[in-house]
Amino acid sequence: MSDSVVQKGHPKGLYVLFATEMWERFNYYGMRAILVLFMTKALLFDKAFASNLYGSYTGLVYLTPLLGGYIADRYWGNHRSIITGGLVMALGEFVLFFCSSFYQSAPQWSSILFFSGLGLMIAGNGFFKPNISSLVGQLYPDKDNRKDAAYTIFYMGINVGGALGPFICGLVGDTGNPADFKWSFLAGGIGMLLSVIVQLAFHHKYVTGPTGKVLGLVPENAPKNATSPIVVFGGLIILSAITIALIYIDAKVFNYLFYLLIACILLIAFIVFTDKKLSSAEKSKVSVIFIVSFFVIFFWSAFEQAGASLTFFADEQTNRNLGSYVVPASFFSSLNSVFVVAFAPLFAWLWLKLGKKEPSSPTKMAIGLFLLALGYLWIAFGVNNVAPGIKVSMIWLTGMYALHTCGELCLSPIGMSLVNQLAPLKFASLLMAVWFTANAFANKFAGVLSGLYPDKTPTSFLGIYQMNNLYDFFMLFVVMAGVASLILFLLTKKLQTMMKA
Repeated sequence: MSDSVVQKGHPKGLYVLFATEMWERFNYYGMRAILVLFMTKALLFDKAFASNLYGSYTGLVYLTPLLGGYIADRYWGNHRSIITGGLVMALGEFVLFFCSSFYQSAPQWSSILFFSGLGLMIAGNGFFKPNISSLVGQLYPDKDNRKDAAYTIFYMGINVGGALGPFICGLVGDTGNPADFKWSFLAGGIGMLLSVIVQLAFHHKYVTGPTGKVLGLVPENAPKNATSPIVVFGGLIILSAITIALIYIDAKVFNYLFYLLIACILLIAFIVFTDKKLSSAEKSKVSVIFIVSFFVIFFWSAFEQAGASLTFFADEQTNRNLGSYVVPASFFSSLNSVFVVAFAPLFAWLWLKLGKKEPSSPTKMAIGLFLLALGYLWIAFGVNNVAPGIKVSMIWLTGMYALHTCGELCLSPIGMSLVNQLAPLKFASLLMAVWFTANAFANKFAGVLSGLYPDKTPTSFLGIYQMNNLYDFFMLFVVMAGVASLILFLLTKKLQTMMKA
């Protein structure tokens, strides 16, 4: 009788991981919601520079988990990596707190602290991000039918944090007084510490596998000196110094990140496609992963305007008055997570309801791109022929985020599942790296595109598309996502054939 009760419920470890991830996402999304506002209002960066720096930051955030996952698998284990990454991220937030406390009295020191804080956030995220989700599946026996439900619950944790972070950090920091941004960074740092405390307090007791063994500990074949304090602290200091240098060089010296990301993808393609042990059928499936990853760049580069140009739009062009209360611009960053929680059960039901008529994975992803284009068409319609200086209703931004979330639910979980499904076992991690590298490329590209936001002067895309106003700017994303969607629709049958090879 007791066994059947255990099978029906979920292990307590799932809720430990839920809380750990929720507070980390609170920290990340809360900080992201106010980052470009802090750069433009407190540090007085221009919008183009702030946008490009935002793109470099979020791009590197997606790149460092490749290294963090490798170190966790071979040397530190998931638990140690999560604790370590969490503490480094908390330190990054507290450095940003001091940066925002001294930006007026000591601007030079503030600039050093700013890049140091971002670098620490990137380094810490590299250890945290890849290790939590991999533990969720290990809580259950193989072929346990509760796994899908577990990931759904875990995904809700991500979005509860994603909704609360911008709300709380915006409430305390985005007040209209740039000096208050420090409280946003402090709130993010406290959230990150709560994440670490949950892990330290409950991991060994509850995060256990089906046999009762504690999960995510140091791998048995790891070298003994890999976890010595000198190696751990020395490694963290070196990695943090590198990530601080990486973000500073890309922003201030030479814009290298695009070249690095392209080199990573080409190197992975070379390693996989020159492997003589892979059959032609396996290589055909790998080709689908690369093709699909190319298309997600167009999705995320438009979607991730949420933390950049769309934040500028919310701040300057949106009528945020609710009676006598002015809604902070950063609150709009919560909408995506709120809509995910609201819509995810609906989409899960829809795919089941369609049964045999359920669209293929590439078709779902093409639909996702189409919905993204539709979201930008909605907001472009809202700003069309609006006189300069006139603010538009919140309904345009809210409706756009609702459509974008529907697009995300068609593309994001489907794409990751597709990579897992098609990747040959020996290259499973390496090909997941392709997915994350495509996301990193998209985030960097998002910053570049946000830099074209037509503030006071016209801008142009590649010198061929002139943007004189916000309508022109938003139509760029309509065309970009719409054309990508159409091409992917046309390729769907070919991709399905390649998947079945």
